[in-house]
Amino acid sequence: MSYKQIKWMILFIPTITVALWEYVRHQFLLPYISMDLGNWLTPVFVYIVSITLLTRLFQMLEKMQRELERARADKAALEAKEQLARELHDGIAQSLFLLSVKAEKLEKGSRKEPEQHNENILSIRKTIHEVNRYVRQAIANLRQDREESRLEETKESALQHQIKSMIRDIRTPIIVDWDMKDNPMENKEKIELLACVREALINMDKHAGASSGHIKADGLSNSWKISITDNGQGFEGDPFAKKNKFGLRIMKERCSEMGWVMNMYRENEQTIVEIRKGGAA
Repeated sequence: MSYKQIKWMILFIPTITVALWEYVRHQFLLPYISMDLGNWLTPVFVYIVSITLLTRLFQMLEKMQRELERARADKAALEAKEQLARELHDGIAQSLFLLSVKAEKLEKGSRKEPEQHNENILSIRKTIHEVNRYVRQAIANLRQDREESRLEETKESALQHQIKSMIRDIRTPIIVDWDMKDNPMENKEKIELLACVREALINMDKHAGASSGHIKADGLSNSWKISITDNGQGFEGDPFAKKNKFGLRIMKERCSEMGWVMNMYRENEQTIVEIRKGGAA
């Protein structure tokens, strides 16, 4: 019996039962059953039919619903596995192969062309960052629905939640002032922004010697600004021009690829890393 047939039977069986009972009562049972007794017997018959027939139909309906939900869950899991396998092949596997080639080139270049050594190191670190991004993209795609349903209850945005999770691993006390609406933001943008914030926090924790930090974010999905501020020792000159600042250079290139503007400067004896998209002031 199909799902549609069961629904129609649940609707029509009580109606048909009452119609048959009323017909039999008025045609054949009036000499034996009074009107008052007949009126009392009508709901009794409907209740008996509901208990015997409709209960079984409801059980069949619930069983079909459970099977449908199970099939949907299996399909969603299969699609997630296929998507993960595709991303592992297209992103991570190819990047790891490229990383092995670059490592071999680095080994040869360290002996023959010392001047290319730092550039090769930078290239390898960029590839590692790409692999890390692919992994986080795959994880984000698999966990997106569960994270969104849980964060709806806490009224906390996905970026805000993940940045607060990062801060737990940072020794420097950091205050988060979050007023950015990131719900319509694409997963790729969130992952890239999280990678930039993570790099800034690691630099603050490892090199700045700061005693406090502050993260401020405001704007919408198409125009926003996020600032990471600390009271550490700061820097001199152009930090992106220094040869050993691979993380900052990769962060700068990452922002350029996304069409964002990144600045790093000193103001009021504080170091500020600022990332902007669109016309955010």
